[in-house]
Order: sequence, then C-alpha cells, then structure tokens
Amino acid sequence: MTEPASLSRPLAAARFAGLLYLLIILLGLGSELALRGPLLVPGDALATAERILAAPGLLRLSVAADTLMALADVALAVLLYLLLRPVNGAVALLAMVFRLVQAALIAMSLLLLFGALLALDRMGGAAAETALLATELHAHGYDLGLVFFGINSLLTGWLLLRSGYVPRALGVLLGLAGAVYVCGSALRFFVPALTEAFAPAYLLPVIAETAFCLWLLIRGLGPRVA
Repeated sequence: MTEPASLSRPLAAARFAGLLYLLIILLGLGSELALRGPLLVPGDALATAERILAAPGLLRLSVAADTLMALADVALAVLLYLLLRPVNGAVALLAMVFRLVQAALIAMSLLLLFGALLALDRMGGAAAETALLATELHAHGYDLGLVFFGINSLLTGWLLLRSGYVPRALGVLLGLAGAVYVCGSALRFFVPALTEAFAPAYLLPVIAETAFCLWLLIRGLGPRVA
C-alpha cells in the first residue's frame, strides 16, 4: 500500500494545513466582524430586521464565508490527524472527530441564518422577532460547535506537547485556547449574563491559533521538519 503523501512529505502537508488554517481564521473573523456583525443588534428585533432587509447580500456572504470555513476545517482535521498520528494515534483520531463534529454543527447552524432571511423575504418587518430568534439560535449553535472545538484544541495541545515538533509554549497556548472555548460556550448556555464580561478572553485563542498557523506555514510539522 502506498504511504499517504502527508506522511511521506510532512513539510508540504504541514504548510498546506497552515494555508487552510489561515483561510479558516480570515473567513471566520471576516464573517463575524465584517459581514454578519454589523447587521445584528442584540435584543432589538426591528433594528436587526431593518439592517438585514437593507443589505441581505451581507448576510448571504456571511453564510458563504462560514460554509467555506467549515469545508476547510474538515480538510484541516484530516491533515492534522495524519501529521499527529505518529505521536498518539488514538488521541489524534479523537481530536479529528471532535473537530469534524464542530464543523458539522457550525454548518447546520447556518440554516438558521437562512431561516431569518426567508422569514424576512416573505413577511418583511412583521417577521422581525422570528428573524432575531433565528440569529440568536445560530449564535448558540455556533457556540455549541465551539465546545467540541475546545476539546479538539485541548487534545491537539497535548499532542503538540508530547510531539517535540513545536515549542512547548505553543502546545500550552493551544490547550489554554481550548479551555477558553469550552468556558465561553458554557457561560453562554448556563450563565449568559457573564458572556460579555468573558469576551476579552477570546483574544487568547486568536493569538494561539494564529501562532500555530504561522508555525505550520513557516516551519512545518513532523519528525522531519521539527
């Protein structure tokens, strides 16, 4: 049987993983901050409906960006599994499964954004409350996906610590990022009043994931490229 290319050429595979990671970061932040964010007014159904009706294309672009992000996440999950499998096959497989579940949940939650668009297209401002509820359910679906991604990050951080492929600080950072994701999602579901106060903590995952992305792009990953 031919050895998988990602194992025989770890540098190329790692750099492709880095490109996918960079795409995921740009699409995720762009969709949330530049496309979807300006349309949503928390707690104000009428204002949210007016903004969406005034620029429905932005919400559609947001859905497209998140769809591409989910597709890239599926490919990245498989690549990281192949690259980290030599460290611990069972843990690498578990990390991949958690990342795939996250991608599936985020993709499914995008239907709720389409639900908001359909409701407003058919009923206009009269569907404002329905549209706001749909966007809020989407946000909760996204955060549910981040629970699985947080566990993936914890497992990936552990694999990196054991591997010797990267500086230990990078593995620790990724593990801490996973803890932030899990805690942030738990707060949204169980103590929503603290969600806004916890928001600055998400800077840590941005730093950790960007650092990991850059390491993959510049240095690669694996026994031959560490």
